[in-house]
Amino acid sequence: MRASSLAFECPTPVAPILGVNDDHSDDLQRRLAHWNRRRLSVGKPGSGWQDDLRADYQMSLVEGVFIERERETIAARAALAPTDVEGFIAWFEALKQTGPGQNDPLFPWLAETATYEEMRWFLQQEVAGEAGFDDLVAMTQVKMPTRAKLELARNYWDEMGRGAEAGMHGPMLDQLAKAMDLEPTIEGTVAPSLALGNILVAFAATRRYAYHAVGALGVVELTAPWRAEKVCEGLRRVGVGKARKYFALHATLDVAHSEAWNAEVLRPLVEADPDCARYIAEGALMRLEAGRRCFEAYRAALWA
Repeated sequence: MRASSLAFECPTPVAPILGVNDDHSDDLQRRLAHWNRRRLSVGKPGSGWQDDLRADYQMSLVEGVFIERERETIAARAALAPTDVEGFIAWFEALKQTGPGQNDPLFPWLAETATYEEMRWFLQQEVAGEAGFDDLVAMTQVKMPTRAKLELARNYWDEMGRGAEAGMHGPMLDQLAKAMDLEPTIEGTVAPSLALGNILVAFAATRRYAYHAVGALGVVELTAPWRAEKVCEGLRRVGVGKARKYFALHATLDVAHSEAWNAEVLRPLVEADPDCARYIAEGALMRLEAGRRCFEAYRAALWA
């Protein structure tokens, strides 16, 4: 094969890549979601690989602009995060109460008031936007320092049911979707839910955002138990039985996961490189802000 046959000219990006109001449009988030589904799926070699690379190049630019704009929205608050270890851990843990979207009234309403069909709609949005915590952790741990890497491995092993298929978290969510006859689609999902998943995939799949991924996944572990408990209460109230196990598990297990994440991932990373605290803080705030927008959109649809 001649070397010249491998050469191709990178496409010139269309300017502007994103319009002023495009960041959270249905069209953009669906494009990113479809691209993420393709690029993370198991594939096979084919003659169209150069076309795929051209598309990946273009979408990587679009994703990059989207993420950088998201960073701008929380930059000032993230800059307030301390860079000393004790101060940063305290700041991070306080996000459980002070972070965007915390204690949102949607969740008590789901626990106490929502009908079965309203719970179905909510869960269909959540399942469609689910990026797969196990895969995100697996991608994030690549080339991390040993102590952080070991805790990420322990977290991943829990997500994988410690080697038992019945204990795997992903299939538990699939079982709930099947039990409630959910049919999640990208086109049927509100843009904020797609955006949340797109942000997490961008962090985990792009190494320049590795610290952002650490912050985003860590803050999920920190803040998820209260929401999971409320969803579990709602599912129990509307008659969902064993299939609610996914939320029942995360209402308790994530408490221990959060403590270990803060001690064994955040602490050694910030000790070794205080500058990374800024990026961990940005990732946490971007994930929480994305969640806040989801809850707002869900309430707008469910309480209309």
